[in-house]
Amino acid sequence: MLWTRWLVLLLWWGATSAEQQADERDGHRAEVRSDPRRQRSPPPLEPLDFGFVPAAVYETHAYYEPGTIGILFHMVHAFLYVVQPNSFPKDLIVRIIQQNMGGIKIEEWRKPENVVLLLQWIHYESGFLICTAFGIVFVVLTPIVATCFCMCRCCDNCGGEMHQRQRKNADCHRGFFTASLIATTTFIILGVLVAYAANHNVSSQIKSTRRLINTNMRDLKTFANNTPSQIEYLTAQYTTAKNKVLSDLDNIGPLLGARIHSHLEKEVVPALDAALRMAAAKVESAIKAMRETKEALENVSSALEILQEGMGKLQASLAGERSSLSNTLSDPACTNGAVSPTCNTIRSTLPQLGINADFSKLPNVNYALANMNNVLKIDLSNFVQKGYASFNDTPALVKEQTRNIVTGVKSMLDKIGNEITAFSKMFPVESSLANFTIFLNDRHKVIESFYPQVDQMDFYRWIACVTLLCTVVLILAFNMLGLLCGTCGYDKQASPTTRGCLSNTGGNLLMAGVGFSFIFAWGLMGVVTTLFVVGGNVEKLMCEPLANRQLFKIIDTPFLVHPEKRNFLPGMLFQNPNIDLTLGSMYRECYENNGLYHALQLENIFNINSFLNRTVYNKDLAKVFEGVQVDLKDISLLDRASRDNLMNFANSGVGEIDYPAYLAEVNKGVTVVDLLSFCSDLEDQADQLPRGALENALKGHASSIRAIHREQVVPLEQAMKYVRARSTLSQSIKLLQRTSNDLPVKVTNILSAIDAAEYLITHNASHVVKQETKVFVQSLEGYFKQYTEWVKNSLTAEVAQCKPISNMVDSMEIVACSFIIDSVNTFWMGLGACCILLIPSIIFSVKLAKYYRRMDTEDVFEE
Repeated sequence: MLWTRWLVLLLWWGATSAEQQADERDGHRAEVRSDPRRQRSPPPLEPLDFGFVPAAVYETHAYYEPGTIGILFHMVHAFLYVVQPNSFPKDLIVRIIQQNMGGIKIEEWRKPENVVLLLQWIHYESGFLICTAFGIVFVVLTPIVATCFCMCRCCDNCGGEMHQRQRKNADCHRGFFTASLIATTTFIILGVLVAYAANHNVSSQIKSTRRLINTNMRDLKTFANNTPSQIEYLTAQYTTAKNKVLSDLDNIGPLLGARIHSHLEKEVVPALDAALRMAAAKVESAIKAMRETKEALENVSSALEILQEGMGKLQASLAGERSSLSNTLSDPACTNGAVSPTCNTIRSTLPQLGINADFSKLPNVNYALANMNNVLKIDLSNFVQKGYASFNDTPALVKEQTRNIVTGVKSMLDKIGNEITAFSKMFPVESSLANFTIFLNDRHKVIESFYPQVDQMDFYRWIACVTLLCTVVLILAFNMLGLLCGTCGYDKQASPTTRGCLSNTGGNLLMAGVGFSFIFAWGLMGVVTTLFVVGGNVEKLMCEPLANRQLFKIIDTPFLVHPEKRNFLPGMLFQNPNIDLTLGSMYRECYENNGLYHALQLENIFNINSFLNRTVYNKDLAKVFEGVQVDLKDISLLDRASRDNLMNFANSGVGEIDYPAYLAEVNKGVTVVDLLSFCSDLEDQADQLPRGALENALKGHASSIRAIHREQVVPLEQAMKYVRARSTLSQSIKLLQRTSNDLPVKVTNILSAIDAAEYLITHNASHVVKQETKVFVQSLEGYFKQYTEWVKNSLTAEVAQCKPISNMVDSMEIVACSFIIDSVNTFWMGLGACCILLIPSIIFSVKLAKYYRRMDTEDVFEE
């Protein structure tokens, strides 16, 4: 028992050294959200392939199929059930053990509670007691009856008188006794065969016992040899989780960036597209207005230059002609009384001889045009591409911002791996298991050294059982020879006194069989009774409870062995009886080939969860992962210089242009009066004057004015250059007047749209980035969680699989119950049947011998 406890503790050491990996953490379970109002579950975690723990292949098949002899075993079980139909007295046995824990003393049985227990036990054993009493009576009465029978025959009674009365139905009686003896002998032969088969089964199963012992020992060696490699495999697979985490950290840019893009495409990008489309539409509208404004300003500037040039020349010509005409009217001839009114009339019209539209007074638009040219140098349409380019730069941004964190995690994981390796080497598992293997080899050799003794003892047992059967066979031989000789030598014509020698020999052989039956029957019944009491009770109190695991329930009864020790098994193995470990639960776990760590509930001795929390995924590593953060607040769609230029555009001076003055000048005629009408009036006035130099001079001035009209006014009014300039100036001024008030609004709309797009990126997109970062960190934690779950599952089902322990229990059950007890019970059943059948055999033999033996006297009938 000591080496068994040492084995359990040794395997516990090995299991604890293998359990050095991460516990699942309850933190970091925040939901990933794409917007504050809706939760999004994290994506499925990529499963890690840890491979398979090197499995141990056990040879023992703890299963026994008895074959044909199983029918006899079932018959014995059925007979024992008839003898003992009561269920297993678990509660009774527990009370007996608990009340007699200090030892059984005779005076203690006088206590009422012990008397009650005794009566209950007698009631349970009532069937065995009755059968035992019958066997004892048989053993006691058989010699007595034999002695009385012998003495009675010596006194010529009980069939001892050598005289046979003649009866008419003698042949019927002889035939009946012969048939009955044959039938009885046949059943005795069957009993002998059953007993011999059971006896032979024990010897034949000795080899199977050796096979079970050898396979169980090899399984224990396999268990000891495979456990270190399984432990090493568990610790080595930490590298798989670590390498996966490091790989994801090395590719944090593409991985996290891809997740961000994936969710932004579904949620933020559509909104960003709408915002950018809105901003783009406003920008395009503003750009169009800017271009139209620039074009209008350019048209105003060029048209104004053309008109100012033409009007300047006309003004100079008209001014010269007006000055010349004024000089003419200053002639002394105009002072004549008759001429003076006409000259005064003409002099009063001289101010009308001038230009009406004076474009030289209009201010130029060069300042506004220069500001417009500066604004149009800004590529406002490019900010949309900048908005999308900012997302394309997310992987690089993520990698850059997490560079220091990745380096810190790598060094920390390497440190954790070193701690696990160092911890796994703290226990001398391999050397201890190697010593255990040596111990198993030594024990195996010791067990094998007993094989010759076992064979010798089995041979003696076989000889003893065969000897017992030979006594029955001897009786059977006398019966069969007596029947053969008596039947063959019987002559119906011969009288009882003249019977032949062969018939007489048959009768003597039958009586010899009766004598040997009396000699051996009581001894055989004594053996049968002893084997019945022992074998039957072992079957009912040991084998059956062991088969249905009721025996484990007795051992696992709380406080069975000590009133202060709750459970027996953990108290024996770990000196801690409060652990909820039972023999039945351990057997079930080992029967299912689970790990010894789970079967022995070693987590009560070594808490793997706390160890994993301290090593694989500790608080320091969690803090490092929490530091993984990505920020998109620095993304800008429009820089400060571009914003200033847009504001300059709003303040470009286009709105300060005096549009009414431009329109008033454009709508005016070229001259104040029609020059042709002025010339006609001048000529009419000249005709009223006396002929002479004054008249001719005035008409000459009329001709000059007509020439000015023809050469300058008419081109200004009709030439395409001036008409187009005037028209362009009018249209451009009207356009500028119409759009000048909208320019600040358009600029404000542009800036608002761009601000909205930037807000969407820096807030909504940043929120998605934060959530995706949490998901990424959870995925890293998930790899360690997968490893810890795999370690726990492996420790439960694959590492140090304790099937050999349940195989040992099952093998002991097979050897003790199926090989030995069932065979012993079958042996006493066959031998007991023979003993019981010897009683009718004696009766029929005595009766039948009377018809075969030669009588001394006979009945004589005289006519």
